Amino acid sequence: MTLVDYSHALTVGEVARRAGVAVSTLHFYETQGLIESWRTSGNQRRYHRSVLRLIAVIRIAQRVGIPLADIKARLDAKPRGKPVSTADWSELSRDWQRDLDERITLLTRLRDQLASCIGCGCLSISDCPLRNPGDRAAEFGAGARIADL
Repeated sequence: MTLVDYSHALTVGEVARRAGVAVSTLHFYETQGLIESWRTSGNQRRYHRSVLRLIAVIRIAQRVGIPLADIKARLDAKPRGKPVSTADWSELSRDWQRDLDERITLLTRLRDQLASCIGCGCLSISDCPLRNPGDRAAEFGAGARIADL
């Protein structure tokens, strides 16, 4: 159970303004389980101030191309109700940097191989590393067989 500190409560409008996001973005993040709020007796959403740092982390990760599902998985491994610390950020960024390095390597390889692809549908030749890496389609015979892979 998360203890709520009402002295640090922000309205949805205050959080949106200070975080530089739309109110709908906050609602979306909440439905995705990325951030949490509570309701007042008047049924208004309130957020702890620490959500501002959490939103900053989410936005930075999104900006560099980390999928929301990955962001959520990494944040779920952290204790809830506690602000993201410098140590937390170091760990998250280190993990995401590894992911990004792998994607950069893959994208660089794809970019370099793209020039040799003429998009001709030649799925049974071994020299098409983009559409038919390792000539996997050859075992299915001639013709377009990419769906079988």
